[in-house]
Amino acid sequence: MARLMERYKTEIVPELKAALGIDNPFAIPRLEKVVVAMGTGSPATDKTRITAAVEDLGKITGQKAQIRRARNAVSNFKLREDMEIGCRVTLRGKRMYEFVDRLVNAAIPRMRDFRGLNPKSFDGRGNYSMGVPDQSIFSEIDITKMTFTQGMHITFVTSATSDAQARALLTSLGVPLRRTEDKEQTN
Repeated sequence: MARLMERYKTEIVPELKAALGIDNPFAIPRLEKVVVAMGTGSPATDKTRITAAVEDLGKITGQKAQIRRARNAVSNFKLREDMEIGCRVTLRGKRMYEFVDRLVNAAIPRMRDFRGLNPKSFDGRGNYSMGVPDQSIFSEIDITKMTFTQGMHITFVTSATSDAQARALLTSLGVPLRRTEDKEQTN
């Protein structure tokens, strides 16, 4: 069993139960899935980017990436319908907890000038999205073989009914959310 998954079951669930005042164990917020997506842009400029992105995303997540295609044609972006424009992976269960554990403990500390994740990136329904500017923060990527830098979007989908519950869940999982007071002091 994944280290974070075991910690969630033994430590975090009782902690959240007490902190949120929830009696029903099935109402305690949990992480349902994590979606990692990379957009590569128009293949008209570079056709090798999509294969490199799929390969990198597969190494990072440990699961084969699904290629995403354009739904509509946009002439300004040299984009036609059905062109391959990105890839994504949906993680659940053990792989999801392993990925979150590696993200929080190994990858995020390698980000440049990191001061915490934006606390305003919740969607109002208990889900959180974040952006990673460069795939090289993950140790699975060999920097010498990297042909281009590519960012990615990571979305944490939770069973929480509010942003406050989701914030409590993510902070107990170790996701380094910036406190709102910190942002006001820096501005």
